[in-house]
Amino acid sequence: MTEPVLQVRNLTGGYSPRRPVLHGLSFEVKAGEMVGLIGLNGAGKSTAIKHILGLMQAHEGSIRIQGHTLEQQPELYRSALAYVPESPLLFDELTVQEHLRLTGMAYGVEEGLYAERSEGLLDEFYMTGKRDSFAAHLSKGMRQKVMIMNALLARPALYVIDEPFLGLDPLGIRSLLDKLVEVKRQGSAVFMSSHILSTVESYCDRFIVLHGGRIIAQGTLDDVCATAGVRSGVGSLEEAFYLMVTDGGRHEPNG
Repeated sequence: MTEPVLQVRNLTGGYSPRRPVLHGLSFEVKAGEMVGLIGLNGAGKSTAIKHILGLMQAHEGSIRIQGHTLEQQPELYRSALAYVPESPLLFDELTVQEHLRLTGMAYGVEEGLYAERSEGLLDEFYMTGKRDSFAAHLSKGMRQKVMIMNALLARPALYVIDEPFLGLDPLGIRSLLDKLVEVKRQGSAVFMSSHILSTVESYCDRFIVLHGGRIIAQGTLDDVCATAGVRSGVGSLEEAFYLMVTDGGRHEPNG
């Protein structure tokens, strides 16, 4: 049996051990799979992502990427993932091209591949004319495109994407979704948090519903609908989500 790219087991964590935000989360993301993380504001989505990135230390449980833990094999762990945050974080004094070059160096992308990938990404995200622009002079949407291009340039085993559509124009959203389908087809795993449930439903293979720091449903759309009491094959992710969170999260946690 193939090992999951991302494996989270019994994760409990947060900012204070006395008041954990996350309670016993267990889930996985496999190669060639896109999994959507959904929940209300304050459900614990960003906290879960911070633990996966290694920005926060778990109180209990474990997180593995390609079988590696951050504590035991930090370089292998970090090189296997790329992150696109909700708010773009760039160096104002670097150009778009220099950001791509820096990412290529950090991930050890071979020169020939770097040239091919960077040119392709600049074209696909309509940023060729901005390649020599400093980050400080870019709009928020363009800055977000640079973050996305950096992640796609790296071609990691795991993409962790947090609310990627904020600030993007329709062409940028379409380009991103097309590229995520492509990298998934190539065998990468995608873990994406978003409030746009219709898009999550259309593109993700499985879903994790987080409420009050606990997983209250996970699985395919049919699995989530069944947990919410919505008839299989009829209900939408939005309907199932609404029923679960307005029910106070009283469904039995899954995982």
